[in-house]
Amino acid sequence: MKAYEIREFGLDKLAMVELDKPKPGPGEVLARMRAASLNYRDLMTIEGTYNPKLNLPLVPFSDGAGEVAAIGEGVTKWAVGDRVCPTFFQGWIDGPITYQKSKSTLGGDLDGCLREFAVFHQDGLVSIPSHLSFEEAATLPCAGLTAWHAITVSGQVKMGETVLVQGTGGVSIFALQFAKMFGANAIITSSSGGKLERARDMGADDVINYKEREDWDTAVLDLTDKAGVDHVIEVGGAATMQRSMRAVKMGGHIAVIGVVAGKGEFTTVPIFMKSLKLQGVFVGSRQMFEAMNLAIEKSGMTPEVDKVYPFVEVGDAFEYMKGGLHFGKIVVSID
Repeated sequence: MKAYEIREFGLDKLAMVELDKPKPGPGEVLARMRAASLNYRDLMTIEGTYNPKLNLPLVPFSDGAGEVAAIGEGVTKWAVGDRVCPTFFQGWIDGPITYQKSKSTLGGDLDGCLREFAVFHQDGLVSIPSHLSFEEAATLPCAGLTAWHAITVSGQVKMGETVLVQGTGGVSIFALQFAKMFGANAIITSSSGGKLERARDMGADDVINYKEREDWDTAVLDLTDKAGVDHVIEVGGAATMQRSMRAVKMGGHIAVIGVVAGKGEFTTVPIFMKSLKLQGVFVGSRQMFEAMNLAIEKSGMTPEVDKVYPFVEVGDAFEYMKGGLHFGKIVVSID
């Protein structure tokens, strides 16, 4: 079977290789992978900045979707032909995250989804919502579930509350969709007027171009009568945290998710002066994944897929990501 492997760090060194087709053992499922989606984590992993001590070789990509091709002895949850997504954390079924559970990530601790066939434990899979394509479903395990965790578990967003969403990448657009699903107001930021218009079309109540308004935190306060928002989906990291803490209300919630804006400095004073709740969000459990998929199924929500690349053009897909041109998710077809 064909697969990609990280044998040396560097995007230009990502190699397509020929590997033996795996066989499922007891309790395991062989999945024919049909699509995989890109996350910023995958780019950092390939370039060696996520974990320079990573055990190589490694098949990258945490997120994928496919169908059951064969089952091992004792498998009761799945049948050949079932459409499935593997979970980001193969060992996090439910309950709180632990160190042991955290050491079961696809495309990091374990070989990931950028291959034609993969074996997973039957407990490390979830059903795909029936109305989604493989390409759409492949966006769910990391970006979708991270946003779901931030909105519904960490934030417990309620109807009428206001959520500030940073940017228009995969997690951010999912957060916008889930916020609107639960009846919240949404403010979204971007440096692109075109992307902001697309966000409005998807339900964003207010938009802020942070190139035109570098003081976007002040713009948020202006939109909320100086009170601030109830929740911030913080994907920028240290470089944007200071403004996020200013933009959120007293006692507000900041879901800390990413580092895409790079390094920066911020003071912790607003955390106690405003009684803020900062919660790190590291994807989520299988139980959360199943709850999210049920909500997606019932609502008919469709993930926003910006562009689909063929399997042989993975490098081009990453260059597109690095250019920051995407709105929503970038997907690789493995058909």
